[in-house]
Amino acid sequence: MLIFGLRTVTHRLGVLTLLCRNCGNTVAQVLSRKVTKFSLFFVPLFPVRTKYGVQCTFCGASCDISKDEADRLAVR
Repeated sequence: MLIFGLRTVTHRLGVLTLLCRNCGNTVAQVLSRKVTKFSLFFVPLFPVRTKYGVQCTFCGASCDISKDEADRLAVR
């Protein structure tokens, strides 16, 4: 009997002041990285997928961004 699955962990990379793509307000936005790992017997083994995104603190809308854009924003 094998027990396997996927587990996603969200890492908060920082808070930035940006223009929201949804509501148009210049407010704080949370920059995050979501890593999905394959698990075997509840032990995470290797990453399957990595996504980056920002979430507006005013309206709550979130959008995915590329790794290059996340790296550029994290340097700010």
